[in-house]
Amino acid sequence: MKKLLLPLLLTISSLAQAQQPFSYTVKGKLGTLSAPAKVYLMRGFTVLDSAAVKNGAFEIKGTAAEPVSADLILRGNGRLGDLFGSLGGRTRLFLEPGTVIVSSSDSLAHSIIKGGPVNADFARLNAATQPVIDQIQAFGTGAAKASEQERQDAASRERLQKQFESFNKQMAATTYAFIKANPGSWASLNALMEIQMLDLPAYGTVGPLYEALSPQLRNSSAGRVYGELVKGLKTVAVGAQAPEFAQQTPDGKTVSLRDYRGKYVLVDFWASWCGPCRQENPAVVEAYNEYKGRNFEVLSVSLDDEKGRAKWVKAIAEDKLPWTQVSDLKGWQNAAARLYRITGIPQNYLIDPNGKILASNLKGEGLREALAQYVK
Repeated sequence: MKKLLLPLLLTISSLAQAQQPFSYTVKGKLGTLSAPAKVYLMRGFTVLDSAAVKNGAFEIKGTAAEPVSADLILRGNGRLGDLFGSLGGRTRLFLEPGTVIVSSSDSLAHSIIKGGPVNADFARLNAATQPVIDQIQAFGTGAAKASEQERQDAASRERLQKQFESFNKQMAATTYAFIKANPGSWASLNALMEIQMLDLPAYGTVGPLYEALSPQLRNSSAGRVYGELVKGLKTVAVGAQAPEFAQQTPDGKTVSLRDYRGKYVLVDFWASWCGPCRQENPAVVEAYNEYKGRNFEVLSVSLDDEKGRAKWVKAIAEDKLPWTQVSDLKGWQNAAARLYRITGIPQNYLIDPNGKILASNLKGEGLREALAQYVK
C-alpha cells in the first residue's frame, strides 16, 4: 500500500510552532564502539543532528517545540548512506524535555531506552504491538522458504495477502486500543498519524479517537494537521454525499461522477505502478462481471502522472479492465483523490444511486459481500 505519511510529516515540521521550545538531550552507551562510528538523529528524511561515538558514548543536544518521534541511526563507518539499511543500526525514540538515555551492548536494535513520560508511553505501545510483530516475522520467515511454484500460485498468493491483511488489522486494533486508553499521550497522537501506514483512515474509526485527545494534543502543530485530515474524512464518511468530480478518459472524453446518478457506482482509486492495486484488480473484475447487469458500474481514477500515461493505458489493457477509466494525470495531486482524502491506494468508495456513500475500502470478499447487500 502506497502511503502519504512523509508529506504529512513535512507539513507538520513546516508549521509555525505555538508552544514554548524545550531542550532535550539524547545520550547513550553502545558497547565499546569508537571512531569512525557516528550516530544520526533524524526526523523523516531530515538529519536533526549527529555525534561521534567515543568508547561507546555519544551525546546530542537540541531544542524542539513539542514532543516528536525521531530515529537514532548508528553507522559504524560514520557515513549515513542508505537510510533503510541494517535494522540493527536504528531505533526510534521521542524527543521530550530532559534526557533520553540509550544503552546497548551491541546494536541499537537491542537498545534499552529510558526517558520521560512520553518515552515510557511509547515503550508501552511497543510492548503491546510486539506479539503481532513477532507473528509477522515468523510468518515472513516461513513465506521466504516457499518454493517458486508456491510463489507463482494464485491461491497461495491470495492466502499470503489475506494473512498479512490480518496482521495489519491486529496491529491497527492494538494501536487504536492504546490511543483510546491514553488520550493525553503524545505517543497516542504520533500513533494515530503513523497507523495510516497500515490502515487507511476512515472518519468512523479515527474521528472519535482524535476528538477524544486532550486539548493540548489537538491544538499542537501535529494535532492541527491531523485535525484537518479528520475534517476532510468527515466529508467522505459513510452517509455523506459523495463529492462530485469530472476527469478525462485516456482518449480525452470528459466523464463526471454525476453521469452515474441512478446507479450504484464503485469509485476505485488505483495506479499502474501500485502493486497491491494490480493484485486487487482481478477481484474487482470478478465483482463487476457479476453485478454489471444490475444497475452497477465501476469508475476508476488513476493516480498516474503525465509521464506515466502510457503505463496507465498499458495496465488497463493488461488487467483487462472493461469499465471507464479517468485521470487528470497529476499523480498524488489528483483532484478527485484530494477530494476523497486518499492517503493510500488501492482505495474505493461505493456510492448509491442518490450519490450517498455506502461503504469504503472494500476488497476481495468484502466487496462481494457489500454488493450482495446493496445491489439487488
